[in-house]
Amino acid sequence: MRHYLFVHFKEKRTPDGEQVYFALSADGFHWEKVNNGYPVLYSMLGEKGVRDFTIQRSPDNKFYILATDLCLSYEMGPRYHRNWGEVQTYGSNNLMMWESEDLCHWAPQRALPLGPEGSGCHWAPDMIFDKENGDFILTWSQPKPDPDISTYNNGLKMCIYYSRTKDFNTFTEPEILYEKEDSGIIDSCMAEEDGIYYLFVKSDRHPCGVIMLRSENAAGPFERMHEFDPGMASLEGGSGSYEAPCIYRLEDGRWCLNLDYFGVRGKGQGYVPFMADSLKCGVFKRCDADVSFPYGFKHGTVLPLTEEEYARVKAFDYDGEQYAK
Repeated sequence: MRHYLFVHFKEKRTPDGEQVYFALSADGFHWEKVNNGYPVLYSMLGEKGVRDFTIQRSPDNKFYILATDLCLSYEMGPRYHRNWGEVQTYGSNNLMMWESEDLCHWAPQRALPLGPEGSGCHWAPDMIFDKENGDFILTWSQPKPDPDISTYNNGLKMCIYYSRTKDFNTFTEPEILYEKEDSGIIDSCMAEEDGIYYLFVKSDRHPCGVIMLRSENAAGPFERMHEFDPGMASLEGGSGSYEAPCIYRLEDGRWCLNLDYFGVRGKGQGYVPFMADSLKCGVFKRCDADVSFPYGFKHGTVLPLTEEEYARVKAFDYDGEQYAK
């Protein structure tokens, strides 16, 4: 039986929310907190806060977590003057990484500078293994100068960039994976089904909300799937209040898409689940009654686990590790 690990953070006003949290599920529907709901890893580098996690398993069975280097609890006021445009323009160009062979003991945190200094905030990383090339494609959101668009006051437009790596030590020069002509985009999430790659991103207008694309190659080019749009247009609170898509496949072949709802303050925030029989059809239906969370998860990724891995993570004392203190 397939089990699942959810790596996420909490939207809190204190820095402990912007750290690495784990949750487990025995079936992909019902989630339980790990480590009594406390972080399993803490960021000690950069802004000392991390968000927007992705986790992947390599072919040699190592595990990698990547995250945005951003701590709004510390920096949103004094450094960024409570302005998201300043975060995008002047934020960290590092992605934070942890590596493990067992999901319990983690190597020291590393900072990955994937762009030149001053290139703007690199955030919301995602990873997918490209079977054709035998390497990982690492994606993230990054601002690009665009004087013809007024999305942000500083003349920048967010695009999805990517780099390739086989070992998480050397990376190819970043390139644009997907750029939306009429708006900025953030929060990429990619999955593969039957040799076709499907990309979810959050568009800031035309429409304002999550959109779905497809390609025969993991590096694109991608084309829009409008079959996805009606389900988003009818969302309570407006589709613009949902971001951070997280997609994973259930054991019965269906796909669960979680979208992070931020349209209210406090406890109403967190992931909302949708279900589809296939990615090819592009039709997702909301399924709140089928999925339960112990608290509001924020922007993360789900990793399938074996039964042995599930039991090991569930039983491990993360607070007993020196890096967790």
